[in-house]
Amino acid sequence: MNTKIKSNLNQLLTQWHRGAVYVQTYLSQLGYYHDLIKSYRRNGWLDSIGTGAFKLAGDRVDWFGGLYALQQQLKLPVHVGGRTALELKGFSHYGRTGLEKCFLYAPSGTRLPKWFLQYDWGVDIHYKATNLFPPTLTTSFSSYTHKELTVKISAPERAAMEMLYYVPSDQGFDEAIRIMESLMSLRPTIVQTLLENCRQIKVRRLFLYIADKLDLPWFKNLDMNRIDTGKGKRVVAVNGALDKKYLITVPKENLV
Repeated sequence: MNTKIKSNLNQLLTQWHRGAVYVQTYLSQLGYYHDLIKSYRRNGWLDSIGTGAFKLAGDRVDWFGGLYALQQQLKLPVHVGGRTALELKGFSHYGRTGLEKCFLYAPSGTRLPKWFLQYDWGVDIHYKATNLFPPTLTTSFSSYTHKELTVKISAPERAAMEMLYYVPSDQGFDEAIRIMESLMSLRPTIVQTLLENCRQIKVRRLFLYIADKLDLPWFKNLDMNRIDTGKGKRVVAVNGALDKKYLITVPKENLV
């Protein structure tokens, strides 16, 4: 390896965040073009984890490192949401230990690169491209720092509604209630804004049903006159019982 390549390598290793994936397009912006990265791989400094994506040799990367690349380098509007965001903030019920699934969300039409979708991160990646909320609701996001990496995640108010989006297909009804039992301190102004802008009637009704059923302290501060819950019945639980207030079918044992 010649002196210039070695000097460039030392600079790259200094600025590389441990645990992070780096993509070729971003590396090229920094001046590390394909031939140079190929040389670093050949000499054992970098490993490929998929087409156009790399990690430091010997470094251990997880899905945080992959997501960091999606958000910070590729500038994709993808974020951690739903149950995963709630678990990261400590809102998980007692029966669950460790992350088993990672729920990611992005606006409709957002495509994630193959290297991210195909790499074995050690968790099941559940990705949903949906316009559940308009992109302008920036106050409904938060951040989470994992080792050297900070990623964008949903705030608990938004995460709770994203979780309910998956009921009953990938999220159990009873578990959703148990998780929401811990959401005692949601910000009513953020909840109000999200409910007014949520684009799925089922999510609005189910969120209100559970909050009402649990008598969560912030529920009484909501202005129901400004929340459109639509018309007609919605099936949440197949063969369930109809809640006449919110017009959704719920498991019979949950009907109050």
